[in-house]
Amino acid sequence: MLDVFFVSLKRLHNKENIEHHTPCFVQKSTKQSETMAKPSRELLKRADNKCELCSGSESLDVYDVTPKSDEIVICATCVEQLSDVSKVEANHWRCLNESMWSEVPAVQVVAYRMLHQLKSENPWALDLMDMLYLGEETLEWAKTGIVESGGVKHLDSNGVELKAGDSVIITQTLKVKGSSVTAKRGTAVRRISLVAGNPDQIEGRVEGQQIVILTKFVKKQ
Repeated sequence: MLDVFFVSLKRLHNKENIEHHTPCFVQKSTKQSETMAKPSRELLKRADNKCELCSGSESLDVYDVTPKSDEIVICATCVEQLSDVSKVEANHWRCLNESMWSEVPAVQVVAYRMLHQLKSENPWALDLMDMLYLGEETLEWAKTGIVESGGVKHLDSNGVELKAGDSVIITQTLKVKGSSVTAKRGTAVRRISLVAGNPDQIEGRVEGQQIVILTKFVKKQ
């Protein structure tokens, strides 16, 4: 039987697996281009004196959501991570589980863009994107702030391109190192995630465990 690596949340920091960890989708610039200012009374009232993304209450500023220049109230932590993709901490953005339902279109736009950035490596972000509904105009606005990184393509054993959220079939029985789990040939793995920067690896759940699987041992369902 062939081996496949078992992963935990710490896997992304393992340089043996990924030398360079960068998001699959990024904002147009890694530097903050939006205009910052102190929130007006009206904005603070709408936001209930909290960050409209994570509900933090310290160091609140105005964040100008381009290209429409609509404003939202945002905390320093969110500003930093929106302005520099190298500082993004995925777990911080679990807050979008609540804020993406905001009635403020600009908040919806920022939530969509960040979830889009995180979805290839974080299944929970993909789940939230599936639930998020934006009106046609708001969706178009959100998409203008996203560019694909042009990174590597993940291909299955037949050379078919894999996308985040796809389902695949394991073509050979794989023993999961560090676990009693064996991924048997023919096992379906649903809603896979792509490993950024490594075209040979994907992630998926087998018997409740999140594992890394080599793309050469799967085929798209």
